[in-house]
Amino acid sequence: MNKQDQLQQTGGGNPKVSKSVLAGAAFLMATSSIGPGFLTQTTVFTQQLAASFGFVILISLILDVFAQVNVWRIIGVSGLRGQEIANLVFPGLGFVLSIFIVFGGLAFNIGNVAGAGLGLNAMLGLSPVTGSIISAICAILIFVIKEAGKAMDKVTQIAGGTMMLLMLYVAISTTPPVGEAIARTFAPSEISLFAIVTLVGGTVGGYITFAGGHRLLDAGIKGPENLSAITKSSVFGVGVTGILRVALFLAVFGVVAQGLTIDPDNPPASVFYLAAGNIGYKMFGVIMWAAAITSVVGAAYTSVSFIKTFHPLIEKYHNYVIILFIVISSTVFAFIGQPVNVLIFAGALNALILPLALGTILIGAYKKEVVGPTYKQPIWLTIPGAIVVISMGYLAIVTLIEQVPLLFK
Repeated sequence: MNKQDQLQQTGGGNPKVSKSVLAGAAFLMATSSIGPGFLTQTTVFTQQLAASFGFVILISLILDVFAQVNVWRIIGVSGLRGQEIANLVFPGLGFVLSIFIVFGGLAFNIGNVAGAGLGLNAMLGLSPVTGSIISAICAILIFVIKEAGKAMDKVTQIAGGTMMLLMLYVAISTTPPVGEAIARTFAPSEISLFAIVTLVGGTVGGYITFAGGHRLLDAGIKGPENLSAITKSSVFGVGVTGILRVALFLAVFGVVAQGLTIDPDNPPASVFYLAAGNIGYKMFGVIMWAAAITSVVGAAYTSVSFIKTFHPLIEKYHNYVIILFIVISSTVFAFIGQPVNVLIFAGALNALILPLALGTILIGAYKKEVVGPTYKQPIWLTIPGAIVVISMGYLAIVTLIEQVPLLFK
């Protein structure tokens, strides 16, 4: 733990340090959700739904906010990680949840490493495998240095800010029909439940649900006295994701509205090329690399945070375990390639992990051994949280029944 994190844990330090860590946790959650899949999903769904995709974004953001606020608050007030809360709710449940989180994180990290390779390919012309190896080394360096937590906060903030500026630039360049997009956001001509499930699962599903909350615990920001700051940080993180999603949606919608043809082999790269030519393609490379490398970091960090409490040696050497996690992901991609079926199945699995994880957290919110004798969970958070659990559980099961058989055709 670095010196600044120690100051947070003991209640010392200055407000600037606290704000930096809170922003870092928000960006860790946001950038963890903005990976190669995020770029592709947003592009493909905008092609399919046009302006009505705005409604999908709106609904997913509402569900995201209530999911994240509940999870961050209970983790913060209890001072316990997700798996520890789950074990207190039902003995052994934490181990089950950890297995799902680690498997999903590892599977997605293979795709994230591949995406980083593709980003450097677009930027510098390197082969995807070479680019993935270089990217993995960059991610590993973050956890080699002494103040890994501080470095991770800065990297995610810089990467998130860069992606936001570039996406907004491209969104403006394509001159989308903003009025139509706004109108269809509140009165859609078509609704896709599959798109809603995919967006929610990709934004707050799996390990992403716990990324920011676990980061704040590692920085020592916890307890009832910090609930207001924790809540604001969680909402800010969802807001960053929302801005990036909307910017990319508008960029793609602008291209679609002009009647231009998007390349189905690489939809997001095609959008940037059509919007700004070769410069746009290079910008896509920057965005893809930034999105992928921060997702590699977030997936590895959060996945390992789910197992480091199981044994003192994992806790002691958790940075090295994180590095091993990244190395395994990179090795699988370099020597085997991208296992598409596993990645798609892991994506669907993320949608199932969310109701399990959030449902467990909501039960924990009413257990004194989790939150202590004085904390009272607001009903205005519990009811929407329960709605997210029920609706996402139902939609995820329906989606899996419909989609999984298609993977094995």
